[in-house]
Amino acid sequence: MGIRLFTPEERPLAQSLARLVWMNPFEDARKVLEREILEGQGGRGAEKSDLAAILALLERTIRAGREHWDSAKVPNDRDAYLYQELVFFHVFHQFRRDFDKVIEAAHTRGSAAQRIPFYDRFSMEVRHWLPGGFVGAYATMEETRLFAVFFQVRRAFQHIYQYIIGASPAATKLRARIWQSIFTHNMDRYQRVLADRMGDIITLITGPSGTGKELVARAIGLSRFIPFNPNSREFEEDFVKAFYPINLSALSSSLIESELFGHRKGAFTGALQDRKGYLSVCGQHGTVFLDEIGETETSIQVKLLRLLQTRTFSPIGDTEQHVFRGKIMAATNRDLLVEIQAGRFREDFFFRLNADHVRTPSLREILRESPDELENLVSHIARKSVGAEESATLTDEAMTVIARDLPSDYAWSGNFRELEQCVRNILVHGEYTAQPLGSPDANSRASELALEIQLGRLTANELLSRYVTLLYEKTPNFEELGRRLELDRRTVKKYVNP
Repeated sequence: MGIRLFTPEERPLAQSLARLVWMNPFEDARKVLEREILEGQGGRGAEKSDLAAILALLERTIRAGREHWDSAKVPNDRDAYLYQELVFFHVFHQFRRDFDKVIEAAHTRGSAAQRIPFYDRFSMEVRHWLPGGFVGAYATMEETRLFAVFFQVRRAFQHIYQYIIGASPAATKLRARIWQSIFTHNMDRYQRVLADRMGDIITLITGPSGTGKELVARAIGLSRFIPFNPNSREFEEDFVKAFYPINLSALSSSLIESELFGHRKGAFTGALQDRKGYLSVCGQHGTVFLDEIGETETSIQVKLLRLLQTRTFSPIGDTEQHVFRGKIMAATNRDLLVEIQAGRFREDFFFRLNADHVRTPSLREILRESPDELENLVSHIARKSVGAEESATLTDEAMTVIARDLPSDYAWSGNFRELEQCVRNILVHGEYTAQPLGSPDANSRASELALEIQLGRLTANELLSRYVTLLYEKTPNFEELGRRLELDRRTVKKYVNP
């Protein structure tokens, strides 16, 4: 049976810490668990998580487990696996700053191709805490795979945190959703068996124009799993250069084909030499991002559908089939259900694209539930525009002008992109004029809701909130809307402003 590594007093803390190992860092459940752990260890009603305190508890717990292991020699399987989870957590945080330096240097240089000097230290640390090697479902896993997943986890956290700004519930939910698009909802399973297979899952990003769909795509594309080569001490692909975005709306159908599939010399007038398309140069761990997929002609949709179904393609002027090994992502601000009904978008193509759906919220949605978020977003734009020292002054100026020149329920039809231009107008001219574009298309949001219902992706509370919010835009009166829905006005207000 083996000896237990944790006493009855130590076990509850060890189990709670182990639950943190593969939890989504952007989900509220993780923050709740961290607070519960701290409170259970004497933290006086911890109002927020404290990573340093968590890591101190973690180190104390694994040291106790290791002492018992050294004396027992043969621990029981369940405790050995629990101890291993804690070691993973500990080792990751031992090296997270080293990973951060690699990521920062890669973005600064524009290339991630570099030797990793700390892999040997990583290997020694793992072997120190797990002298008998990995156990349980990880028994056959190599250290290099764990190292590569840890690097991916850190890249994902940094890219999501940097690209998706804001503290509103909508922004928090979006970050958690992106994390799932990278690792799925079960990170333990991802780590063991899915890391090499996520390229087969297509991600569709929808949302109004100006809501950061390409930023979502970049966060996912720059955070894919890339194996580590212990001989060269390098990762097998450059994550910075492995993201290939193409704006389909800016190109004719013939240029789209050439850019994606490539062409042979003489395939058409002007084809003076062979040219590789994005699908050819994109490696197994790279990503091709098809922006504005909703604006493609049916003929292109057919060819892309074939690519997604068979994972093969032929350059223009060539009959040979080439295998595409990377990942496809697509984005659109169009209502694809409306496009399907109008005969402009193929239904089979839509469902092939929609394996993993991420929706970016409009600025109006965010401000409806979190009005104070406007100042946070303005402050972020100000820092980018004038630097940290002057950002507070510009933020105050912008908030004053917005309050003076725009109605309190201003629709922000251009979303974050409009807010950026608003702040820049105020920086240059000291004023901003409301843009007469009207409010976002309610029919589009209704179709989005219908799609979510069809795919069964909403909880009961989410469904009620989305439906009540949609109706409130047409009937902005809690009393009247409550009468129509047969709900108390307080219930209506609750779901319009969750």
